[in-house]
Amino acid sequence: VRNAGVQENRAKLSELDPGAAERLNPGDTARIARALEVALSTGRTLAEWQGRREDGIGSDIELKSIVLLPLRDWLNRRCDERFEKMIEHGAADEVKALLARRLDPDLPVMRAIGVREIAAWLNGDVTREEAIATGQQATRRYAKRQYTWFAHQPPETWPRFREPLENSHVADALALLGAKP
Repeated sequence: VRNAGVQENRAKLSELDPGAAERLNPGDTARIARALEVALSTGRTLAEWQGRREDGIGSDIELKSIVLLPLRDWLNRRCDERFEKMIEHGAADEVKALLARRLDPDLPVMRAIGVREIAAWLNGDVTREEAIATGQQATRRYAKRQYTWFAHQPPETWPRFREPLENSHVADALALLGAKP
């Protein structure tokens, strides 16, 4: 499936799971491949699997949600620190190993934050500092998209914390969740 062309996969998916073929964007190669893999390996559509409600622990637990919306400056600092730690802890070696495998650049693993930026550094196209700066920027952009989604999509009944969960805020969050600090 992963080696076949998108048109071939979409045609096969139309036969095995017409609902998914209709629903999925024709350019979304990853989701088309996943839906086709599920249908081929299980004989069931992805919607059938997602609609199943038996088994699991879902009925045994009560989920409570909170939304963390920290101050942007704090979040951006944490994003920058995270990328620097990735570099310090061997991200370049991981990317070097990925590059050695000569994987399709469109695969999700090759599109992960940091892979392109570090690959450009390893290939000599940019300096280490430039790779770190662009990797940090990509991390901040991803965090911004997540922040925007969480600020507007979850139900208003979900409590929102706009301060970093430090000190007293942790106790407040735990109290809302019904846990003891």
